[in-house]
Amino acid sequence: MTEPTPGRLRVPGATLHYEVRGHGPLLLLIPGGSGGAAAFDGVADALAPAYTVATYDPRGLSRSPLDDDGAEQRVPEHADDALRLIDELSPGEPARVFGSSSGAITALHLLTAHPHRVERVVAHEPPVVELLLDAAAHRGFIDRVQGTLRTQGLLPALAVFAAGLKKDGDPTEPQPAAERPRLPSHAAARAERTMADLPYFIGRIVPGFMLHHPDLPRLRALSDRLAVACGQDSDGELPHRAATFLAERVGAELLRFPGGHTGLTTHPVEFGELLKKALHASRGGASR
Repeated sequence: MTEPTPGRLRVPGATLHYEVRGHGPLLLLIPGGSGGAAAFDGVADALAPAYTVATYDPRGLSRSPLDDDGAEQRVPEHADDALRLIDELSPGEPARVFGSSSGAITALHLLTAHPHRVERVVAHEPPVVELLLDAAAHRGFIDRVQGTLRTQGLLPALAVFAAGLKKDGDPTEPQPAAERPRLPSHAAARAERTMADLPYFIGRIVPGFMLHHPDLPRLRALSDRLAVACGQDSDGELPHRAATFLAERVGAELLRFPGGHTGLTTHPVEFGELLKKALHASRGGASR
């Protein structure tokens, strides 16, 4: 793995940690969940020969501390952070942008709010559940997650959250610690950061992002710059349903990426290859 060049960017209310690899036009990778820049370690090197690949820890996660630890998190603010990174790293040219999960919601807002700074967006399974016909049920689901977090703590809240994303609603039991394989030191450090960020993700990113309603008229007008991606193995799950509905509503290209919602981690080689094609493609030019 190529060692990236780290950087720090001061933004209103936070300081962002970012990492850069490669040369060429800017490709900004926006992680989802409690993942930071390291979420893209499996694909960034493969993309670096064609792009200046920038990854980062979104505000409040890992190495991007907030000025106010209790600040409410909003999608427009996170999209402004992405814009400031583009302005810092590619001041004269628009960027290509990939976002996954909550990061895909950030990418969608970036496209609608600042289209002159974005050449193409690939949004992988954005959980924009406010678009769904049963949105009220999903608001109730998010309320249950928050209530469980307040009254029972993190692990029960994670179980409720995981169950709500699945097609059948069956919770996934955490793997006992004794059965987890030993990780290399860099992977162990990444896993430790991810676990430490989970309360922030569940408590503030989940409600702030999943209840966000994207600007559908603007996305429809910009659909030639947008590809929406779904996992081949996540059919019927909540993020897959929301992403598919979004693509239909705005007339965007719909792609099938390997794996499920976490295909970026479970199938990095295949995921990276398809992402390269999707970033280069004009409307209708990538594999469906």
